[in-house]
Amino acid sequence: MRAITIREPGGPEVLEWTEVPDPRPGPGEVLIEVVAGAVNRADLLQRQGLYPPPPGASEILGLECSGTIAELGEGVEGWQAGDEVCALLAGGGYAERVVVPAVQLLPVPGEVDLIAAAGLPEVACTVWSNVVLGAKLREDEVFLVHGGAGGIGTHAIQVGKALGATVAVTVGSDERAERCRQLGADLAFNYREQDFVAELKKETAGANVILDNMGASYLGRNVDALATGGRLVIIGMQGGVKGELNVGKLLTKRASATATSLRGRPTAEKGEIVADVRERLWPLVERGTVRPVVHQVVPMAEASAAHTAMDESGVFGKVLLAARS
Repeated sequence: MRAITIREPGGPEVLEWTEVPDPRPGPGEVLIEVVAGAVNRADLLQRQGLYPPPPGASEILGLECSGTIAELGEGVEGWQAGDEVCALLAGGGYAERVVVPAVQLLPVPGEVDLIAAAGLPEVACTVWSNVVLGAKLREDEVFLVHGGAGGIGTHAIQVGKALGATVAVTVGSDERAERCRQLGADLAFNYREQDFVAELKKETAGANVILDNMGASYLGRNVDALATGGRLVIIGMQGGVKGELNVGKLLTKRASATATSLRGRPTAEKGEIVADVRERLWPLVERGTVRPVVHQVVPMAEASAAHTAMDESGVFGKVLLAARS
């Protein structure tokens, strides 16, 4: 089969469409004929040599895909060859075929196009596990999402609104702020021109839940933005890895700060998340209440162009990779 490989750590130009050995499913796994994959920020870090895959995972990029089941491994039940699926992966999505544990499969929901479905599993499982299962966002709470125009951000806006929250986002331009409002965001702050803490406090008593992809550079301001009893969830390090945390403010607000990642979790734990997503989030997707937001579909062989677009930060939603023309 063909897959995108990394010639050496570096820029988008190091990605190559090459022949690699075909994977074979083991017990509890399925083989998927990939129709499309999706680009995530983690892929950009892995391309640069900064985010190696967890032990035992494929070295090939790609944390989610869609396609059809080609083969079932021993002991797999509830699925059959030919089923259209999308899947949460630890790696391997930038390829014509990929093996994945069956517990990480999801059916393609409702009227969602099979290619568009490739952009759902990673964002859905990330947002649901952190915001709903972890931070327990509730109706009428205030939910602040950093990076509202990205794949996770555009999904989080819709989930937050579906749960009845007031959703605020930070973005890098007025145009992106308006597009986030069109998706359902109640408040949108241009971080290049506005202090999101001050602006949020003008409209609310602070955020009950913050979903943060920045890490260190936003740590202090995130604590300032929290309401009493607020929950800060850090899922990215785009703003660095070391920051100063004022524990006194956390204590005063009776607030909490956690940092989590999805990729390195055990298969059984991922399976539990996928099962909850299928039971409680997938009906919202099937009804169109939550939908995939696709910026662009690029041929998988041209993954370097997709990475360039992501590096330039002009993407709204997800960039997808079509495995076949």
